[in-house]
Amino acid sequence: MNRSPRTHRNPRGRTATAAAPRPAWGWALVGAVAGVLPAVVAFAPAHWLASGVARATQGQVQLLQARGTVWTGSAQLVLTGGAASRDSAALPGRVDWQLRPNFDGLRVQLHAACCTPAPLQARVQASWAGMTLKVADGQSQWPAALLAGLGTPWNTLQPQGQLALQTQALALRWAAGRMLLSGQAQLDARAMSSRLSTLRPMGSYRLALQGGEAPTLTLSTLDGALQLSGTGQWVGQRLRFAGEASAAPEREAALSNLLNIIGRRNGARSIITVG
Repeated sequence: MNRSPRTHRNPRGRTATAAAPRPAWGWALVGAVAGVLPAVVAFAPAHWLASGVARATQGQVQLLQARGTVWTGSAQLVLTGGAASRDSAALPGRVDWQLRPNFDGLRVQLHAACCTPAPLQARVQASWAGMTLKVADGQSQWPAALLAGLGTPWNTLQPQGQLALQTQALALRWAAGRMLLSGQAQLDARAMSSRLSTLRPMGSYRLALQGGEAPTLTLSTLDGALQLSGTGQWVGQRLRFAGEASAAPEREAALSNLLNIIGRRNGARSIITVG
């Protein structure tokens, strides 16, 4: 004899049927998602990170031929002038990375056989007040020719030489729509030359960044016939920089084209302004 579904009457005399249990396949689906999701996160392919970097930099920094995972992988680093530009320059070899999440953010490690004697390390920390990027003290050396990939004016200058970077207690913090910078960084441009001049090398130069309430940038000449100098300061989120370039008297003819490009000519000098 078949039994009809169990019913009961509510106070108003209406009949209701007891709720059916959740189907077994529903619990199986929940279990499958709970099991697969951690695996998807753990083995997320490296090209996901490459896509994110390209979007964040509007295509100017690209990680091509990405291999591995988001957390441990490698790729070829390429700088470009952006989506509408044909300029590009690739770093020799590949860049390896490691990303390690922790309770308050992310630890980052980068290594390039061509350029980092020891891996570069940084920490990204997030809080209700904002986000902080702390760069561990380190040194690296990069080919200046890589800058030509960024388009104007680097594609015209076509710089050659070596860029030696040092950081000390460098940190950037974003809070309430502002960027605060502390610590210092020094970039030495060594034995620099350009396709705009027959003089090789033209000289060596130093850019010094000093953090604080109003971060400053200083340009000076270490040696060479092309003399560069200048100072700048961040006002809000904008850099205002004023400097000048000049040539040693016996090298004015060899450096004339370059002086015409890098600034506004004022007699033997070229005035450089940014912001």
